[in-house]
Order: sequence, then C-alpha cells, then structure tokens
Amino acid sequence: MPTSVVTGGAGFLGSHLCARLLQEGHRVICIDNLITGSTANVSPFTSNPQFQFVNLDVTNFISIEEKVDFIFHFASPASPIDYLKLPIQTLKVGSLGTHKALGLAKAKGARFLLASTSEVYGDPLVHPQSEEYWGNVNPVGPRGVYDEAKRFAEAMTMAYHQYHRLDTRIARIFNTYGEQMRIDDGRAIPTFMAQALKGEQVTVFGEGSQTRSVCYVSDLIEGIYRLMMSDYTLPMNIGNPEEVTVLALAKEILDITKSRSAIVFRPLPQDDPKIRQPDIAKAKDMLGWKPTISRTDGLHRTMEYFRQKLGIKS
Repeated sequence: MPTSVVTGGAGFLGSHLCARLLQEGHRVICIDNLITGSTANVSPFTSNPQFQFVNLDVTNFISIEEKVDFIFHFASPASPIDYLKLPIQTLKVGSLGTHKALGLAKAKGARFLLASTSEVYGDPLVHPQSEEYWGNVNPVGPRGVYDEAKRFAEAMTMAYHQYHRLDTRIARIFNTYGEQMRIDDGRAIPTFMAQALKGEQVTVFGEGSQTRSVCYVSDLIEGIYRLMMSDYTLPMNIGNPEEVTVLALAKEILDITKSRSAIVFRPLPQDDPKIRQPDIAKAKDMLGWKPTISRTDGLHRTMEYFRQKLGIKS
C-alpha cells in the first residue's frame, strides 16, 4: 500500500484528492492548519483506518515517522479574497512551506508534486497559455503575493529536482470549481451561484468581457493523479481549454438556478487577468488526459451542493 501525504488536504482541491487517493488504495496523511481548509471536507474519511489528519502549519518542520511514497503539496490560500487577507501566510507557504515539503520528500525518497497555478502567467500577453510562456506578472501588485509565491515554489521544486535529483512534478492548475468550494470563497462561480440562489444581485467585475476557462473538479483531480504517476518532470497545464467570458458565465448560472437576480457591474480589481485559457496539448499527449465533464453538467452538480449548503430547497 503506497503512502501519500497531501498538504492542504482539508481544502477544496486537497479533500477531493484525498478521496481519490483512498479510492486508489493509498494510505493518506492529510496535513492542514485549517486557515482556509475545513475538517468538514475530510469528515467522510475520518473513520477510514487508512486516513490520518494532522493539524500542522507546513511552514514549520514536518516530521513523519513512517515511509512516504508520494507528496502532493497543495497547501496555500488560493482565492484572491484569501491571499489578499493573508499575504504573509501566502508568501510563507509558497516559500518556506514548499521548502519543508521538498525536504520531507528528499528525506523519504518520495515523489513530489507541486500544485502550482495558471497565475504564474499573470495577465498574459500570449493566448492561449502554453507551458513555455514565462508570464506577465506584477511582483509588487496586490496579486503578487500569490503569483510570486507560486513562481518561487516552481523554481524551488526544479532546484531540488536538478540539484538533489528529486523526482518532482509541477501542475499548473487553471480555474477549477465543484463541490466543497467555500460559499465565501470570493471566486466567480461560488459568488455567482450563492447570489443567484439567494436572489441577490449578481456582481460582475468590469464589463464581464474578461475570460476564464473553468474545469470541473473531478476532471482536474484525474489530471493531477495521472501527472503524478507519469514520468513528466516539467511544468504541465491542467485545466479546461473551453473559454467563456465572465458575463456569459454569470448568465449561465442565472439560467441554471432559474434565478431572477439582476446583474450589476463593479470596478475591475487591479491586475485582474483579462484572458485565461490553457494550452493542454502536453497533457493530452503525455497523459492521455482531457476534461470530460461539460460546463453545464458541472455547474448543475455544483448548484445542488450550494443549495444544500445554503439550505435552499429546489
């Protein structure tokens, strides 16, 4: 039985990853300090003898006695509302936390996967974004704490790969949505969904012409799992290349929820990316992976989760 460590395992993506690893027959050690994660996300696994939860800040020393085969480093605030509120913690988990997690991988001889982000591309000048693009990031802007933390984490991961010969993977994750997102996450889909279900005004930033490419969570986790089990060591985009404007996404959610909420427009935040679309040619070629869940299907599934969380009957 392989043993996997998932840092940030009580978060949105981390908890889905824990579930997948348990299904694959792994023993799972979930590490989280719960500043943005929740024990409710992993409560279905706590009775499983192959699951262990450890409340720990990974910027501190990580000590695990047993053997470890895989380390998935997902610990980090990931939404603008979180990393703007927690700028120092975001920088520390991207730097110190990544260093500690890589140190654990080196000590255990474990394979390491970094959950990086499409935000390493910043407000891109190339479209769609391939892994060879170096990005257009403002290091001193409000989003720099997240963007640069992840860019540093990638550099640290590659340094360990090249200098220590550590077996590493880097996943550049594009916008992902689904069950277990926080209602107050601040990202577009949970915000639009909650506003529409509660009959509140749906707030769109700018004119809503900026684009996003949103991937349903089960597709994302499938890509992450395949990447970890592959032999590919350079950064790889994992996301859905189907591009949609933010305004069109808001209208889709109003339609799916059958809401009569009005759309209102608010000023565009500083450095908000105008376009976002992954080039997933490498994932298709190297992993045989591409998204399979349509946006309509994924949004319906997500809506039912938010209905339950908000206590709203269909």
